[in-house]
Amino acid sequence: MRTILNISVPKETATAAKRVAREDGFASVSEYFRHLLREEKQRKLAEELHQQRKSGRWIKAKSMRDLR
Repeated sequence: MRTILNISVPKETATAAKRVAREDGFASVSEYFRHLLREEKQRKLAEELHQQRKSGRWIKAKSMRDLR
C-alpha cells in the first residue's frame, strides 16, 4: 500500500527534478525520488559495513554456517 507524501521545494528544484526524472528515464518524479531514497539507504549500509570493517567487527565468512 502506498502513502502520499507531499513535500515543498523551491520552483527551481521542482523543475530540475522533473527534468532529471525525464532525462534519466523515470516514469515520474515520484519514481525518481523513490530511486534516490533507495540509493541513500544503500549508501548508508555500505558506510556502516565500512565502519565495522575498520573497527575490527568484520566477519569474513565462507558460508552461512560460519556465522553461527
